[in-house]
Amino acid sequence: MSVRNTERPGSPRPDGGFARFGLHPELQRALERIGFETPTPIQDSALPPALAGKDVLACAMTGSGKTAAFVLPILERLRSKPRGTTRALILTPTRELAAQIEEERRRMAHFTKVSGAAVFGGVGMGPQEQAFRRGVDVITATPGRLLDHLKNDYARLDGVEILVIDEADRMLDMGFLPDIRRILARLPDRQRQTLFFSATMPPAIVELAGEMLDSPVRIDVERKQAPATGVRQALYPVRQDLKVELLVTLLERGEVGNVIVFCRTKHRTNRLAEKLEKRGISVARIHGNRSQKQRTEALAGFKSGRYRVLAATDIVARGIDVEALDHVLNFDVPVAAEDYIHRVGRTARAGATGDAYTFVAPEEEEEVRAIERALGKRIERRTVEGFDYTAPAPERLEIPLAQRIAEIRARKAEERARAAAKAERQRQRENEAARTTAAPRRSGPKARPRYAR
Repeated sequence: MSVRNTERPGSPRPDGGFARFGLHPELQRALERIGFETPTPIQDSALPPALAGKDVLACAMTGSGKTAAFVLPILERLRSKPRGTTRALILTPTRELAAQIEEERRRMAHFTKVSGAAVFGGVGMGPQEQAFRRGVDVITATPGRLLDHLKNDYARLDGVEILVIDEADRMLDMGFLPDIRRILARLPDRQRQTLFFSATMPPAIVELAGEMLDSPVRIDVERKQAPATGVRQALYPVRQDLKVELLVTLLERGEVGNVIVFCRTKHRTNRLAEKLEKRGISVARIHGNRSQKQRTEALAGFKSGRYRVLAATDIVARGIDVEALDHVLNFDVPVAAEDYIHRVGRTARAGATGDAYTFVAPEEEEEVRAIERALGKRIERRTVEGFDYTAPAPERLEIPLAQRIAEIRARKAEERARAAAKAERQRQRENEAARTTAAPRRSGPKARPRYAR
């Protein structure tokens, strides 16, 4: 893969905000309406080559402001194009991220006629089909649902001029690379602009980028991973069985404001939410077993302030942008340092500040040491004054695996017994009906014929 130029995002230049990029007044006005004043480092480095029509290969962490780095060039290019043809395709790994990007596109395109739609699973295909038929300008899609639509004649991508691959390494983790290659085969052969964003660059991603990009401007590929500037990190050592009590204490004292709480499993997420609800704390849940409607409603309620706590698994560690998020809390220490960085990246978005706390049980210390090695520094340890770290163990948050398996097996056995009993009753009714039908009628005295009088 040839490299035309190498740039590293630095501090924004002193010559002002977005006006220096020569954006159309309609876009500049939208940015002012949103409140975007100073470009973030990734925007500062990616916008000039992207606006010039060059391919871009960018190593950009979550929370860096990269959405505007690819949406603004799309809007600038398509603003004056005829409507009715899909000319830009953005591929992203999760439903939440697809919805978020489409929301940001809509805000930045407020004063233009550039249209768009989000295409992802968990919701009906009808409105998405209509978006294809109308030929919206920009489609933001997850690979699986896009391939579902591409089985039909109405889904046409032969007009695509700009392709964006966002969170490429996450798509690799989720097994989407074969899907991406199938989608690429459906795009027109003519030259197009490709903007490729990934938080990390494992060999498979480098290979894919080499296949897709033509002499790209390469931005900050070798940057060491670190949480966004402005994230204040702290560790809270605490016994595993006292984590709920510690969280409640921090919430009741006001030391934690609105917060996303990350749990290791869907089961722990549900149990934590139940315990917080019993303590009168407003909480919503997002994890893989929740329907798309439930996930959307939970996130909307959290953003609006209806819920103070959003309990979640790593399904929302990337791609969810919550303005003015006070805190991120790792209820469970993530196994991988990369997961830690993406989790804490939910706060301190785009230059803001925020706090990222992690509850650390004694058995999780090894994972913490690995995170600190990756960060190249030691994270501050804190204790909460007045909290009883020696309190007797309350009810366990997570039912032991063996007990859960036994309960599931017992429930399944009970369901099978009920089904067998129901089938037996049905069989008896059918046999009784058959005997009644087959029984010969008793002969009696012949009825006298009736005659008309």
